[in-house]
Amino acid sequence: MAGAMTVDGGIVRIDRPMPWVGRLLSLPLLGASGYLLWNVALGLRQDFSGFGRLADDLVPVLVFTGLGLLVGIPGLILLTYRTFVVLNDTLRQIVITRQFGPLNIRSERDLADYHFISITDDYDTDLTTYDVNLCGNNKGTEPITLVSFTRREEADRLASEIGRVLKLPARDYVGTEPDAD
Repeated sequence: MAGAMTVDGGIVRIDRPMPWVGRLLSLPLLGASGYLLWNVALGLRQDFSGFGRLADDLVPVLVFTGLGLLVGIPGLILLTYRTFVVLNDTLRQIVITRQFGPLNIRSERDLADYHFISITDDYDTDLTTYDVNLCGNNKGTEPITLVSFTRREEADRLASEIGRVLKLPARDYVGTEPDAD
């Protein structure tokens, strides 16, 4: 999965949108939700136009509305979910944003804790992916996966570009055994 990277001076922004499979899985959920909420709207229109009583239809209206929202909200999240990482060399910070719909969840980290960029693979012989990670030397520093690629040349190119902007070395760990911890 390749992401879009933009460089503006000392700021690197890497966008990681939801894969197309996730967006495809959201369509049945949104369709079911739309069907349930459409039936609620039809029932309410019938009740308010004088052909029915709202008191008789209150329980089905509430149940169908609840089910429509219960199915539709995960569909909306799958449809609009994306992640982007902003590496700011001037402020020496990393901002990881997970966004779905109007909701943003941000986490900030200190760029000084990260000392190199690593390229790793997943040891899958059929479909190998190469991850570009931002790593630190300390044990408590959790690596940040920036982007995953299916071709090694693309991962090398991105790692060297980010390393050039942030003045960090790029290390290639493809084909080596993972650490025990």
